[in-house]
Amino acid sequence: MKIKKILVSQPKPSSEKSPYFDIIDKYNVKIDFRPFIKVEPICAKEFRQQKISILDHTAIVFNARHGIDHFFRLCEEMRLNVPESMKYFCVSESIALYLQKYIQYRKRKVFYGPSGKMPDLVPIMAKHNSEKYLIVVSDVHQQEMMDMFHQHNINIDRAVMYRTVSNDFKKDEPFDYDMLVFFSPSGIASLLKNFPDYEQGETVIACLGAATAQAVRNANLRLDIEVPSPQYPSMTMALDAYIKENHKKARK
Repeated sequence: MKIKKILVSQPKPSSEKSPYFDIIDKYNVKIDFRPFIKVEPICAKEFRQQKISILDHTAIVFNARHGIDHFFRLCEEMRLNVPESMKYFCVSESIALYLQKYIQYRKRKVFYGPSGKMPDLVPIMAKHNSEKYLIVVSDVHQQEMMDMFHQHNINIDRAVMYRTVSNDFKKDEPFDYDMLVFFSPSGIASLLKNFPDYEQGETVIACLGAATAQAVRNANLRLDIEVPSPQYPSMTMALDAYIKENHKKARK
């Protein structure tokens, strides 16, 4: 089967320089950007029910840009002035750089992991063992992550600041893709919610992250592309290589 139509379960990139557009031009494929999930805010009243005091913490941990947006949104809604001394620990450099939207970026108070994986950020956090951490999460998050922090004696609380819900497909919306690209376990859950009788067949499934990969396997689906890998650190690099080989075989 030649790959011609791909569903990427993320919003369409805002920059025309995105590698996804290079793939479209290079291989003459159609890519639809259609998130399987959407994020909804948690209001200040609901957040207060968690009995979490943001300003009791000296460092904030972010594992997604959504977390940054909703952290500063809630602080504004609750009229909290985040002190200049607050430190920020981000799972990747790209997420750390996104902080520039809200704060003056200083390396001495912004730290990030080398790989985009939380286990690689933990040793950096552990070096700052005097900090009282607060991690911003959605209502769908991994308990294993919190267990990992506690195993390293990291003093951390979690704060749910937004919720992840299924972005349902309409009944007449076509779903005839040769490849599906997922970025979170919630995306897999949404696929099964929208299409409870889904059969994969020859459709290629690609995913980002170990948790998403496990969700694919738990759903008894075949995982064809898992990123990051030693060979392909990014999703677009992996897609480029896979489609190149797929089209080569299709020509034979």
